[in-house]
Amino acid sequence: MAQYELLLPKMGESVAEATIIKWAKQPGDQIEVDDSILEIATDKVDSEVPSPVKGKLLEQLFKENEIAQVGDVIALIEIEGEDSGPEPDKEEPAVEEPESEQEIPYVPANDEQDIKEKISDFSTSERFYSPLVKSIAQEEGIDVAELDQIKGSGNEGRVTKDDLLSYITSRGSKNEPIRSNAKSENIGDSRQTSSANESSSTPAFNKTVFPAHKPMSDEIVEMDRMRKVIAEHMIASKEIAAHVTSFVEADVTNLVLWREKVKGAFEKREGEKITFTPIFVEAVTKAIKDMPMINISLNGSQIIKKKDINIGMAAALPNGNLIVPVIKNADQLSLVGLTKAVNDLAKRAKQNKLVPDEVKGGTFTLTNIGGFGNIMGTPIINQPQVAILAVGAIKKKPAVLETQYGDVIAIRHMMYLSLSYDHRIVDGALGGTFVKRVADYLEQWDVNREL
Repeated sequence: MAQYELLLPKMGESVAEATIIKWAKQPGDQIEVDDSILEIATDKVDSEVPSPVKGKLLEQLFKENEIAQVGDVIALIEIEGEDSGPEPDKEEPAVEEPESEQEIPYVPANDEQDIKEKISDFSTSERFYSPLVKSIAQEEGIDVAELDQIKGSGNEGRVTKDDLLSYITSRGSKNEPIRSNAKSENIGDSRQTSSANESSSTPAFNKTVFPAHKPMSDEIVEMDRMRKVIAEHMIASKEIAAHVTSFVEADVTNLVLWREKVKGAFEKREGEKITFTPIFVEAVTKAIKDMPMINISLNGSQIIKKKDINIGMAAALPNGNLIVPVIKNADQLSLVGLTKAVNDLAKRAKQNKLVPDEVKGGTFTLTNIGGFGNIMGTPIINQPQVAILAVGAIKKKPAVLETQYGDVIAIRHMMYLSLSYDHRIVDGALGGTFVKRVADYLEQWDVNREL
């Protein structure tokens, strides 16, 4: 019998590691080709790792909740034959350092050198430490010499998150808090950590614990992993960006009448339903081309102008969580292409079939709160972007129209658009003009447009 080394597969250009969530197969279990062996998590995307071979699971090399790097051997499978078949390409999974500016952490100018020095300190150690362990160590003021003394329970003696948290708990409070990079999805911020005498297991987004009476009738539900990531992301965004929201009301009567006219023929021809979302995305891309300074990110005092227009579309999942799949190069797609992209991403988001790269790289986010009957909202910016647009429900309302015979009151289809933007870099003139430009594109819709 031969052994097959199952590697943690490459999951995208910007994904270097994953957390082991759950083992679907246990040592001794028989495995067929394409059987799911384990579930992994990267950022907010959970996915399964199938087996490329048939055999028996011999050993799990990582425990649940441990972090594995792309290309790591995560399991051993016993297969029939004298050799293990094609040798897995161990060079392929190697992931280069991400070049995207979204992977560059934002730090204030006066702290930048200090943070770089702390990160570079880890290169002096001969031991491997995952990014999560490094981040926790920095937050707790643990230098590399002290970290090297911790006994690890992971693969080949690696220090896991649990090892480090146990060590911190046992050693007590010795260090003052330091500033560290937030460990959230695409968040490049630097913020003050909690004091060392707080429990190290307390999530960063819930630093203050208020004692409260818990009646027996109350139910306590622990946050799942995705909700914790979302909470971190939202709190970090509010700490980073100076949020301002501008509102505009748009008359979208022509748009509503046009969609009503074409939706039946479109679905019959394309096999897809045309919703309002791809239309909103198209209007946003046009407005971004008119005002490209809304399609930027901020790194300290550096303004990063984005070449691509990648629109994230916030989607609510059946379990109540939120995910933001991204339509890459949305400005290069026709309305038919946008419709297919929106429907595909929305469908696979609900089925938990998105891959990590499909929730990364967004340059602007759209959230359609109208689907819940909401008429307006003040969304939180999706870092490291500088703006997010919320589109409300379309409602019939009386409105004043100017005609050649004078003003008249008519029943029109109206909706609110609200743009939250980062006032550090986007002023009211740009933010207000941008959301008005989006509204103009929707109001000026050609009722005779052909698809």
